[in-house]
Amino acid sequence: MAVTLDQTIAQKQHTFLSRLFSNQTFWVVIAVVLACLFLSFATDSFATSKNIFNITRNVTFVAIIALGMTFVIITGGIDLSVGSVLCLCSMILAVTMHAGYSIEIGILASIATALAVGAFNGVLIAYLGFPPFVVTLGVLSVARSLAMVASNNTVVFQFGPDHQKLLALGGGAWLFGIANPVLYMIILALITGFILRWTKFGRHIFAIGGNEHAATLTGVPVKQIKVAVYMISALSAGIAGIIQTGWLGAVTTNLGTGMELQVIAATVIGGANLAGGVGTALGAIVGAALIEVIRNSLGLLGINAFWQGTFIGGAIILAVLFDRIRNFRRSD
Repeated sequence: MAVTLDQTIAQKQHTFLSRLFSNQTFWVVIAVVLACLFLSFATDSFATSKNIFNITRNVTFVAIIALGMTFVIITGGIDLSVGSVLCLCSMILAVTMHAGYSIEIGILASIATALAVGAFNGVLIAYLGFPPFVVTLGVLSVARSLAMVASNNTVVFQFGPDHQKLLALGGGAWLFGIANPVLYMIILALITGFILRWTKFGRHIFAIGGNEHAATLTGVPVKQIKVAVYMISALSAGIAGIIQTGWLGAVTTNLGTGMELQVIAATVIGGANLAGGVGTALGAIVGAALIEVIRNSLGLLGINAFWQGTFIGGAIILAVLFDRIRNFRRSD
């Protein structure tokens, strides 16, 4: 029996809708939109230009690190050190510029620090077989301690001759009034999406997360790629640290405390699977957006800020539940 053109089109539409409705990222986007609509009517201050500007700018720091974390989680790993790496890189930048060096030297020192920490994590995990949780938990403490040593546990708020350049880098709005951190986030998201979707490196990352043993047998350089993804994760934390330093105009040794939990939450809520093999750049962004909308809405609705952890934790559990239900249906 011949299949008509209309039947073929209908089948493709049905397949597309099925994939869309089973996509966790899609439902997170819907949740963000509905939350924004509700808050726009429930409060007078949510939909103001100032609040929207603050939300979009605040979400970028978690989102940028979540993009790097996505690489790690897709391989089945975890990086608990990103909050402390952000603090360390911010402090290295601040101390270097405070000593009179240019912003270029400060940024290079900060990026080099991030890559060194990421390589350290990756080598211990990939080549020595250490558990990612243990290694990155240890580095979380080490990096925070090094930040205290570098600054003698003081606040650094004077950045030498290029002080204003750094403030403009993180706190300016160079294009159409859009905050610079948002522009950086968009650029990094596009790069991340391209790498994961269109490159051999991206395919290898998914292969490792799907079945590491099979990936090894097919010739995928598993160890090198694992080192690379941890370097990318640390690099994303370093970039976020540089931007946040310019935005805040000061660096303290408690910067980034607890951020690793928000970053992991953003990636999981956005659809990444902690077991590996699943994750997208868009998911990291919308997951971070939902967390920031939740955080912002608590104050506007007069809810105690201590409830923030409950809402975010609940969102994580719902995300995992959604994934379980989806996998259960596929197994049927």
